[in-house]
Amino acid sequence: MSRLRGWSRAQRFGIAVCRQYSSGSAYPCVSLSTPLPGIPKPVFASVDGHEKYETKITTLENGLKVASQNKFGQFCTVGILVNSGSRHEAKYPSGIAHFLEKLSFSSTAQFESKDEILLTLEKHGGICDCQTSRDTTMYAVSAEVKGLDTVVNLLSDAVLQPRLLDEEIEMTRMAVRFELEDLNMRPDPEPLLTEMIHAAAYRGNTVGLPRFCPPENVEKIDRKLLHKYLQSYYCPQRMVLAGVGIEHEQLVQCARKYLLNVKPVWGVSTPANVDKSVAQYTGGIVKDMSDVSLGPTPIPELTHIMIGLESCSFLVDDFIPFAVLNMMMGGGGSFSAGGPGKGMFTRLYLNVLNRHHWMYNATSYHHSYEDSGLLCIHASADPRQVREMVEIITREFIQMTGTAGEMELERAKTQLKSMLMMNLESRPVIFEDVGRQVLATGKRKLPHELCELISNVTASDVKRVTMKMLRSKPAVAALGDLSELPSYEDIQAALSSKDGRLPRIYRLFR
Repeated sequence: MSRLRGWSRAQRFGIAVCRQYSSGSAYPCVSLSTPLPGIPKPVFASVDGHEKYETKITTLENGLKVASQNKFGQFCTVGILVNSGSRHEAKYPSGIAHFLEKLSFSSTAQFESKDEILLTLEKHGGICDCQTSRDTTMYAVSAEVKGLDTVVNLLSDAVLQPRLLDEEIEMTRMAVRFELEDLNMRPDPEPLLTEMIHAAAYRGNTVGLPRFCPPENVEKIDRKLLHKYLQSYYCPQRMVLAGVGIEHEQLVQCARKYLLNVKPVWGVSTPANVDKSVAQYTGGIVKDMSDVSLGPTPIPELTHIMIGLESCSFLVDDFIPFAVLNMMMGGGGSFSAGGPGKGMFTRLYLNVLNRHHWMYNATSYHHSYEDSGLLCIHASADPRQVREMVEIITREFIQMTGTAGEMELERAKTQLKSMLMMNLESRPVIFEDVGRQVLATGKRKLPHELCELISNVTASDVKRVTMKMLRSKPAVAALGDLSELPSYEDIQAALSSKDGRLPRIYRLFR
């Protein structure tokens, strides 16, 4: 009875009680499963068959493509993407793209200095950035939509009318030297290993050329050389003006105003000198035995190994099964925490990091370009266990050829789709996706199309692309103490065997 002490007599005996408003009138006795009387019927957002805001593309008379996607909000991201990067430097000293990235948004024909550019953007709540990769250079600005005219004018000036003053080039030399030093001092050598694996996989050609300026080329790059390079690659046919968060017609109008009849500072562009080499996968090994435990707080001395095999171009159908395979392999560092969403059920966690406590890292990466691709595994361990670590990686490559379990495959596909959709919630990411796809293919696959392609991947697709990949020669990058590193021939033999084991070695003395 103690539980019922605070109840009214009617409640104790189960008599229905109608609660009252403060005014004294009773609440209507309505079941929760029945719609409330007098409430308007809800109207839900929907799409009419396909994406409401699909990407619109217009090609101007000079060959420049204008691509846009509308998106709610008062801010937009607009930029110019150029089909130019370190892979196009075969006829030039390597490092020009790296220099252009550092020189971006400096003084131009209209703006006296970088400070003036930043102050102009500040009036529209804007920021600017430039990034170069092996095949693309991207100039981007995020600002308020009402400042679109100013933004496109500024982008046109920054890309086509840079002054490239002597003092700016000298400051860039200092910035490049500092970045090269910083690259060698980082505790995480992943960017360095990525450079090395590309150099090993595509020795001396296209995407195998260095993305960062080699130290010996820093003094060689001057205004005359930059103008010669820009004349070949910065032409309208090799550019896309992409925008997210703006009306397409408004962007086309700005493009016609500021990018249609503009004469670049280096004169008329001549795309006849463009390097059209196709990536030639060679395989091979690149070693660096320097001490990787530099810096004020030395980290444990580790040996880092990256082993890669040729995958495929992002333009072919097999790209999607390779993306699923890369997600299935997953991996990370030995101190990563989190649930399945962070990849704790991927093969490199379950088969490698969970079973071998001495491994510091095991991560899968997939790099893909318009004519080739590279799927690789990066692993780190104590120098004394390098041989065992290499064998673990080669065995994982061989085990990829086994048929993937239904649950494992579905998890990888779901994780890939969720990662794609979460990334595409960000406006700058949508901008980059629109720009890169239109630059490479002239059109854009929408997210729901990509999700459908991912859903259609089967276990036999993954097995087929893996079998094809294992027929290529391995590319190996090694950094640190390499006294226990197996020979390249042994690694190649392990990847050609049935179980992925390295050939046994017999020593009289250890």
